[in-house]
Amino acid sequence: MDGFIAITKALSDEGRVRALLALRAEELCVCQLIELLALAPSTVSKHMAILKQAGLVKLRKEGRWAYYHLPGEDASPMVRRAIEWVVESVGTSARAQEDKKR
Repeated sequence: MDGFIAITKALSDEGRVRALLALRAEELCVCQLIELLALAPSTVSKHMAILKQAGLVKLRKEGRWAYYHLPGEDASPMVRRAIEWVVESVGTSARAQEDKKR
């Protein structure tokens, strides 16, 4: 039950959903996510920490840089289904398409 609550909580914010959708195509640096979401670095970091805690994204650090990507085959079935649901539900929305062009 805790995993489900963490996932639904993580998906309850438009910025986090936008970040998740942006990561479909490629791994992104925090600086790229800051630019995409037009939010303060601390706000983006908090959003990404919530997504990471829910298992919806993975973090890779390289020196002082932080890169996020979607989890791979090692993700739980619940996480994989949640990501699929987000993509199917809002992946073709006008906002998602606008973000994709950035």
